[in-house]
Amino acid sequence: MTSLPDQHGIRTARLEFASGTLLLTGIPAEALSRWFGNRVWVHDGRLQAARCDALHYAAVVAELRRRRIQFEDAVCDWAPVGWRDTAVHELRPEQQAAVAAWLAAGRRGCVIMPTGSGKTEVALSIMQQTRTATLVVAPVRDLMYQWHRRILRSLGYEAGIIGDNICRVHPVSVTTYDSACIQMPVLGNRFGLIIFDECHHLPGPIRRDAARMSVSPARLGLTATPERSDGRDSDLSDLIGPKVYELQLNDIRGRTLADYDVVRIPVHLTDREQQRYSRLSEDVRSWMHLQRSQNATFRWEDLCAESAVSADSRRALKAYHARRAIEDRAEEKLRVLEDLFRLHAGERCIVFTGSNAMARDVSVRFLIPCLLNHCGRKERLDVLEGFEQGVYPAIVANQVLDEGVDVPAAKLAIVIGGMASSRQARQRLGRILRRTGDTRAILYEVVCVGTGEENRSRTRRRHDAFRGTKRRPGPARD
Repeated sequence: MTSLPDQHGIRTARLEFASGTLLLTGIPAEALSRWFGNRVWVHDGRLQAARCDALHYAAVVAELRRRRIQFEDAVCDWAPVGWRDTAVHELRPEQQAAVAAWLAAGRRGCVIMPTGSGKTEVALSIMQQTRTATLVVAPVRDLMYQWHRRILRSLGYEAGIIGDNICRVHPVSVTTYDSACIQMPVLGNRFGLIIFDECHHLPGPIRRDAARMSVSPARLGLTATPERSDGRDSDLSDLIGPKVYELQLNDIRGRTLADYDVVRIPVHLTDREQQRYSRLSEDVRSWMHLQRSQNATFRWEDLCAESAVSADSRRALKAYHARRAIEDRAEEKLRVLEDLFRLHAGERCIVFTGSNAMARDVSVRFLIPCLLNHCGRKERLDVLEGFEQGVYPAIVANQVLDEGVDVPAAKLAIVIGGMASSRQARQRLGRILRRTGDTRAILYEVVCVGTGEENRSRTRRRHDAFRGTKRRPGPARD
């Protein structure tokens, strides 16, 4: 420990980790304001110290050293990691380029690569090279356990698990975004490298705490779809680092990833469904028109908020959800699905729905396993392993397979519902693009004509990945 120059006052400088923040004592506030500006440090009158987000650790240390300020660094509580065994696959050129770009960028930044192109292998290679305590943060439990298996298989290391009612902390651990937010005030200084899988989830108002309260100097973000509808993807630069490498799907289509076709099949509501759909649509439109005639700035978000206190708003919101249910569970979708199963008999198929109710309908109608968010870990593993081994020729899911989860080699997917998100559409497409030989993948999209689903489908397909979508006539109406 040493002292600051006389013009700052002779005091002992010390930097420490405190519940997800950095606490700095011994340096006058005026000096910190001059060196860092007014956006980093705040004065903590209780301790007569300066405090900032743990996120700034690397920048703070670099600035203090640049100014030749000697200080006691009591922040880091991690050590090098020695891998017992390494079986990381040899990287392809694009993966090597991603690793090199991340290293060259100062070991901070986001790597953007299409689903199925090997982002996990990039991360494992980086872990192998950095050899430091690492925390891998995944959006859901399935992905957390998947990372645990991959680390064990590729690096020979039994990683700790923080989440799913388990808190087993090892120098290399896996967790979920939600668990990371809860545990980071305690564990934020335990890891030198933090990896955010599917990092587009990070900029949310709460999940960003997983990055803000961590001191990890080395940060890696992985995603195929960085953009967010709220525009907060721009925050990734501050939370993780800049975009250091980006690979487009069309750059590796037909080479690293399978080539594919997207086929759109229009269907119609039955007369009974159409009558009810039109009535519900009119109920929603008339209520919104009434509200906007009284308040021109009235938005859909306002209707949702008012539904908690207004019976009329609640009825309008129920009408909206009932209308969506008709789109999601249209009878003709099941008829088309049956035709596609017959057309592709013997091929492994994933069916994506827009609701849990429709997923159950498909499961019961065709006697195939149904994967939903509340399914247990053992059940999900059994279904995916059975699908891989051919025990189950097809599986159906709502959102649980949309992101990250490794799906055994399937080259056929049928989308019969979903949100308007282009990200969700690309993630679902990516589930069937892992290359096996020269087999061409096919994504069918079954869409109700003349409904809101048609507009959502159009929005989903705005990305270049869906350029050249084919349109196949649907079944003739009775």
